[in-house]
Amino acid sequence: MKIKEICFVSLFAALTSLGALYSIPLPFSPVPITLQSLVTLLAGLLLGSRLGMLSQVVYVALGAAGLPIFSKGQAGIGVLLGPSGGYLLGFIAAAYLVGKLTEGREDCSLGRLVLVFLVATVIIYILGLGRLMMVTGLPFSQALMAGVIYFIPGDILKITFSSLVGWRVYRVLVTAKLKV
Repeated sequence: MKIKEICFVSLFAALTSLGALYSIPLPFSPVPITLQSLVTLLAGLLLGSRLGMLSQVVYVALGAAGLPIFSKGQAGIGVLLGPSGGYLLGFIAAAYLVGKLTEGREDCSLGRLVLVFLVATVIIYILGLGRLMMVTGLPFSQALMAGVIYFIPGDILKITFSSLVGWRVYRVLVTAKLKV
């Protein structure tokens, strides 16, 4: 790996940590609202599948190893085994998917990017929902409400914002031939 790649992977792992720093707990869900998914989507877009995924692997590994970088300052393997662990693993899959669906596409339109980000967010939901149900024992309908439905409005805002910002940055990087 080149030093430039290590720097970008580290940067996006750190940005994901910052996205977890300010979390909004919900009284009806064990999963808080954070900005982590926004950073995850941008990591896949701007770093590509391999480096975007790696940035999220680094983030999850550091948190699992004990660095208090998960939401609410949590750390340790117990967080991955807890109700929000599936969402954290979903970040890895989502960053990879976004990268795979956008890398090498200099003509990536804003509409396509929104669609890619929506699909990646659904992947995060699926993995998160599965783990939430396993850990809490909630039936599907209750887990769906606690782990997905309440998050949709905020995630639509995050997808909109990250699509607009990401698309502009992506186009600048491609035009300047600076894509990582």
